[in-house]
Amino acid sequence: MNKFFKKECIISLKDVSLKGDLTLPHESKAVVIFSHGSGSSRLSSRNQYVASYLNENGFGTLLFDLLTVEEDRDYDKRFDIELLTDRLIATSNWLSKIPEVNNLPIGYFGASTGAASALKAAAKLKHIFAVVSRGGRPDLAMGELPHVQAPTLLIVGSLDQEVHELNLIALQSLSCEKQLELVEGATHLFEEEGKLAEVAKLAVSWFSNHLS
Repeated sequence: MNKFFKKECIISLKDVSLKGDLTLPHESKAVVIFSHGSGSSRLSSRNQYVASYLNENGFGTLLFDLLTVEEDRDYDKRFDIELLTDRLIATSNWLSKIPEVNNLPIGYFGASTGAASALKAAAKLKHIFAVVSRGGRPDLAMGELPHVQAPTLLIVGSLDQEVHELNLIALQSLSCEKQLELVEGATHLFEEEGKLAEVAKLAVSWFSNHLS
């Protein structure tokens, strides 16, 4: 028996079709949907690294492109948080209905600006049970933060000073269970040796506590 079920998906939404990669370990605990930052895609090496770590620890993952190739050429669309939120909500509803997922709990992992769309979507969907943000911009979802019920973990590099300050402000607006973790010696992209591994471990711990 193969260790993982892997499937390339075409996510057919009302107005667009998006590409995605779904990976499910056998006897998955839950599924984590990734919301990537501007200018990135489902092929982001950093998100793929975290997704692989989640898979090895029993979590399914869905990495997908929030924009089509044509849309991604439009700089404004990359920062259209409302559009990205709508895409994430529609994809979450699509995922919850496919047979392979079979009503597993769903969480979000958001990176950079993708964390804003993840939090805005979590504020509107009651079947999102946990959110993790990596180097995120939760301040771009400030109006919705008080409505987020899903336990939320904000992970920031200690050397990413501006984003750290923005996360501290956002943390005060969250009324759900919440936590901010500083990864010492890490910059915005967590490119320093071993720092992305720390992010992955923090994510697994958070999802293990809140998605089981």
